[in-house]
Amino acid sequence: MLKQSENELENELFKSVYEKTPDNIKNLNLMNFSNNGEFTFTLKKEHLKPYDKKNNPLGLNLEEWFAGYAKEAKVSTAGIRGPQNILNPQDTRFPINLVGIVLATLAKSLVAKEKYKNKRIVKVAGCEVRYNSQLFLDAIARIQAAQGIETLVPEGRKTIPIWLASFLAFKLDLLGGEYITSSHGISVKNATKDLNCQGSQYLPEESMEFVNKIKEIFDETIKNGSYEIKISSKDNPLINEKAMANIEDGINLYVEYLKSGVAQDINLDLIKNFDGKIVVECVGGSAYRTLSRVLNKLGILDKFAWFNTEETPFFHGIGKYDHTPKGEKAFYDYSVDATVIAKKPDGSKFFPVIETMGYDKKLKNFPIGTVILITDPDHDRLTVTQIEDVNSIEKLNKLGIDYVELDTNRILTIFTANQAFLMIMDFWAKQLRAKDAWNNHPRFMIKTTASALSWDEWGKNNGVKVVNVPVGFKEIANIMKKVELKLKNEPDKEIIIDDVLGNPINLGVNPRLVFGGEESGGMIMGTEELIKSEHGRLAVAMREKSATEAIVVASALIAKLRDKSLSQYLADVFEENNIIGRFDTRVDIAYYNESEPDINKLKLDKIAGEEKRTLNDIFYLSMAIALKKGEITLEGIQNILNDKFKNDNLTFDNLKSVKFVGDGTYLEFSDKYIEIRPSGTDAKTKAYGGGLNKDDIQKYATILGNYSGERTSLHKQLISEELYQNCKDLAMEYYLTFVEKDANNEPFNIPQYDF
Repeated sequence: MLKQSENELENELFKSVYEKTPDNIKNLNLMNFSNNGEFTFTLKKEHLKPYDKKNNPLGLNLEEWFAGYAKEAKVSTAGIRGPQNILNPQDTRFPINLVGIVLATLAKSLVAKEKYKNKRIVKVAGCEVRYNSQLFLDAIARIQAAQGIETLVPEGRKTIPIWLASFLAFKLDLLGGEYITSSHGISVKNATKDLNCQGSQYLPEESMEFVNKIKEIFDETIKNGSYEIKISSKDNPLINEKAMANIEDGINLYVEYLKSGVAQDINLDLIKNFDGKIVVECVGGSAYRTLSRVLNKLGILDKFAWFNTEETPFFHGIGKYDHTPKGEKAFYDYSVDATVIAKKPDGSKFFPVIETMGYDKKLKNFPIGTVILITDPDHDRLTVTQIEDVNSIEKLNKLGIDYVELDTNRILTIFTANQAFLMIMDFWAKQLRAKDAWNNHPRFMIKTTASALSWDEWGKNNGVKVVNVPVGFKEIANIMKKVELKLKNEPDKEIIIDDVLGNPINLGVNPRLVFGGEESGGMIMGTEELIKSEHGRLAVAMREKSATEAIVVASALIAKLRDKSLSQYLADVFEENNIIGRFDTRVDIAYYNESEPDINKLKLDKIAGEEKRTLNDIFYLSMAIALKKGEITLEGIQNILNDKFKNDNLTFDNLKSVKFVGDGTYLEFSDKYIEIRPSGTDAKTKAYGGGLNKDDIQKYATILGNYSGERTSLHKQLISEELYQNCKDLAMEYYLTFVEKDANNEPFNIPQYDF
């Protein structure tokens, strides 16, 4: 029977998925997790091959699934993710499916058991609110239990944020964790984020260990004809809800951590004395369960109003439309990223996610000055918005701050993370100075190359050393771990770390992280005293971005400002720090409709899109690699680009450098930067820009990001075919060299747990 919802648009999604799912998939009954007892799933060699009604009715085409899974594991920036059949989770035609989750979990379990023989292996597992997340969580816990691995899960298998799972992996000295989310991605997407013993996401080499183990399982299945996979009972004692209940999901431990950082009295007192309300938008609802408890324990819960506290995998319809950007009739999902800007068929720009939030009505009775803090389903990202008077528009335009109209008198300003986080880091630095703590340590920040130039400028003006890394929070965590290794081994020496641009950055003696973050809305802040795990490991900061941490410090800033707008504070930060690169932009180019329910069309469209993405990528990447190898001059690159884009009125005469930055190509000009980055997980291109003129950087990012990548005659003349064909492999070698230099590869020793 077709699943039904009270939301008409969600019913359209269900109907579309149901109609595009063939009967052989609807009738699959490979493993029944509604069976609360032990059972066995028998993987058969027929499952590895494609389905054929006559010749292979058992076919699941798992070999093709695995090829895609292994490919993504090599490059993934945020877990191995993809679309799923939301009605039939055993549908192996989709990248994320129950069979794949089972195989990956088994493989990770076998790798762990080989590394830690006869040890008590404990991991944490959690999820947010996406379709099938509870099922996947149950499968992970029961498979690990069947392999003798203990799994800490919330009581009743309820939702927790990604940062809490990460925090517990580090704080409790666990072997790692599993978290089910696709962050702010579209509703039909899901993913498993694999957390290592540090609580940070797996690096590609860690993922490849279990990917290779899946290959071994397939080889054995082919050899013997089948492979038995045991699933424990639902109440297996190795699935430990009691331990999590005893520590309230780790809330008390996390509050203790916050009080050593951004939730000190100097910030909490400001919030407690604030006489207004700060609105928190919980997209998907799952942030509310944890965030409200944290704010309550901090004594500031009464200062907040809430939108969308009910948990729903359709995310309250946020970001969802019944037509594509081209105006075609079809279900279309813009994700839940509130900062996404799109174009209507008439060419006008709009905020598609904000438009579906109903703020014209919801904010009607909130006064001018009210701040709305928007967080995503796994509660790791934050978007900052504020109600302002329409008379602010001229000022906002000069500052490069976007806005939408609420009514004839009021607008909603929408700050990019680049803008919001600049204000937050500046405020926190001032708070540390007010406490006379700023000079206790040298200060540094870790940021992605795609983030704002203004952050680098602010850092320079405030004596904060800046380490630039590729996109992905695991890259930020990797630098933290390098710093910690040097702090441990050489505590009295200056710490020098290479950034991805090839610069050695001297962080000074015994430095502290003041900020770590990226333009996509994720941030973390360090503590004055190093964070200590239950069994003595030390960290400068946690390994995952946390919207709770961001909300606490942002709320203190809001309370401090009282009647001053955030946009005015941003203007003040620009002036006080002599910031030139005040503007930023991001252009997202999607080459297909991710919400397409017909998986065969989806696959073909994605393949075609990936080809377009790759051509665009290597057009620029090949020039960066050739320059690095000395096979072309900067002048040669300028000539190629001037020749190609002269009809678009772009000039490259002031181009200063072209560098590969781990996952994209960074073009540095005298007045701006443009970074072209292919998605590592999807048929998308992202073009970022920062600089002195917003129209200018938007023009460059849009044109360069949308270029087909077709090689021009001059490109062919100056870039050899051999280098062009091999530039992706060369780039991976350079990236791994960056990751591995000074890497913290200290072995993890399983402690004696007291729970």
